[in-house]
Amino acid sequence: MMLRVQSPEGTRRVDVDNVTVTRELFEKVLNTFGNIGYSFALYCKRDKSQEIVSSNAKTMASYGLQHGDMIYLSPIAGAVQHGEQDASVLKVKNGVSTASSTTFLPSTSSMHGSKIPIRSNVEEDQVDVILQKMDGTVKRKRDPKNCLHGENSSCIHCLPLEPYDASYLKELNVKHMSFHAYLRKLSSGLDGGKYANLDNISCRIKPGCTGHPPWPKGVCSKCQPKAITLNSQAYRHVDNVVFENPNLVEQFLHYWRVTGRQRIGFLYGRFDIHLDVPLGIKGIVAAIYEPPQESTRDSVRLLLPDNRQSVVDRVAAKLGLQCIGWIFTDLVAEDVSKGTVRHFRNAETHFLSAQECIMAGHFQSLHPNPCRLSSDGYFGSKFVTVCVTGDSQNQVHMEGYQVSNQCQALVRDECLVPTKDAPELAYARQSTAEKYIPDVYYKEKDSYGNEVTRDARPLPVEYLLVDVPVSTPLEPIFTFSVGSRKPFPIENRLIDGHLQDLSALDSYLKQNRQNFLEAASDFHFLIYVATMDMLPLMESMDPILEAVRSKNAEAANQWASGEQWSTVRQLLAHADQMSTPGQPMEEGATGDAAGKSWTCLHCTFINMPNLSSCEICNLPH
Repeated sequence: MMLRVQSPEGTRRVDVDNVTVTRELFEKVLNTFGNIGYSFALYCKRDKSQEIVSSNAKTMASYGLQHGDMIYLSPIAGAVQHGEQDASVLKVKNGVSTASSTTFLPSTSSMHGSKIPIRSNVEEDQVDVILQKMDGTVKRKRDPKNCLHGENSSCIHCLPLEPYDASYLKELNVKHMSFHAYLRKLSSGLDGGKYANLDNISCRIKPGCTGHPPWPKGVCSKCQPKAITLNSQAYRHVDNVVFENPNLVEQFLHYWRVTGRQRIGFLYGRFDIHLDVPLGIKGIVAAIYEPPQESTRDSVRLLLPDNRQSVVDRVAAKLGLQCIGWIFTDLVAEDVSKGTVRHFRNAETHFLSAQECIMAGHFQSLHPNPCRLSSDGYFGSKFVTVCVTGDSQNQVHMEGYQVSNQCQALVRDECLVPTKDAPELAYARQSTAEKYIPDVYYKEKDSYGNEVTRDARPLPVEYLLVDVPVSTPLEPIFTFSVGSRKPFPIENRLIDGHLQDLSALDSYLKQNRQNFLEAASDFHFLIYVATMDMLPLMESMDPILEAVRSKNAEAANQWASGEQWSTVRQLLAHADQMSTPGQPMEEGATGDAAGKSWTCLHCTFINMPNLSSCEICNLPH
């Protein structure tokens, strides 16, 4: 039978049998209400005249309860409610207890009176921890015209503004409030955010429902996902993307300038406080990694899986960096002599295509944002999308975006697909026998100015986008030093002059004979050294990565004099000797102009006679 449970948290339902003992009822109530943070008792009557005692002997039938009856949950006198419990064990009357990973922390200045439940076992990003401790209010000076009080007083004209104040954000021309300002807004009411939640959207049928056969033979209101009405997201997780210096983008664009083909790269950097937006976050890009890909003049296809990706992430982590976004080009030259490009992404066409929105949602799902205020331990994503295209003056410029949490959920649960002929339109899939898809809607104004609801088949992608400004600082920053040297070739560029091999490594090191730290301060050089086919050094690179991170020249030179790097130098010296004209063929190398195959001295691979360098290790004959 079904019982209704009325409580200060609302009314819920629990399913029990007549032979169910009352102890199990208490456990089901506790699970149904999500492990509420205080001790409670259950009563059959609203006036608390008939208490239900937790027991292993008494059953539901002994209290005369029937299907559909209402029982009443009441906190025990003196019980501690939201924000006052300092233990992670939640207790109920008569010894029934359960442990929970959710802890209701005290209301402190860092949470500003918030009563939103906090998961204490979630490790958040450092920038989030710092912003939680900040006051966040916008200080205002005394207005000499309107303020009639002394210097030590304040009035409505000079009181600090909240970080989510709409009029102030409009003055700053900020379209979306920051995520932490949004959290302050949730907890700003009289209830302190008691009824606010940061639950992630799910478009899947809840598993474990036993009241009917599984989909497609049955579905009910308990397991069926809710219909989604798309709204413009009021906040964004990242408020600005900053490239440390123009050289980063120039190196990335060099491939397009040489080949005319489009390119994709992953942005590696860090998150920091953005002072131009109240409680804002900015992503600082220090390097761009280019994964294996096939590209044409109008398309790019990533070659997955990338065997280097895990090593790249490890190298970046040792350097204090992480993957914070992705960048791609969509450039078509208009006048090569003037260096202009076509402008075709605008409000009349599209800013991001549906396929690009889906790809952005996929990447955001792979990089969730840790959040203690969410029941899942994560909420949204800080992963950004940067598009390099032409602006209204036909100049190359960058545009930044994120997709909304609603789009991220639709993409994660495979509910959204692009349309064939219209890049500005996406399409919500329909349910099949294999998969249930919830209804998706969006709202727009008709020709009479009335707001009407439309089916998201198709769907304009502007409902899915959040703008993120992109900029470079007035004074360039260099996590990796540049100097006057020629940079190390960038990975996965299969064109002349861009190949990463021992010859390129030798040429690069000859530019920096006196300063190994400067040579090592190149992200692409470090990745190549860590993933060399002949002698990968990732397991021994911790000292040099720490030296690059702390800019310690002495530690860098000490690592360079070690056994691993000395082996690399010997290989380079031998390769240089073998490639010098006039060198006699040494014993063990077979082959001549007559057309015989020859054996590589270094890896013993037998090569074809027409090759001048080894097919396996790329060392010369």
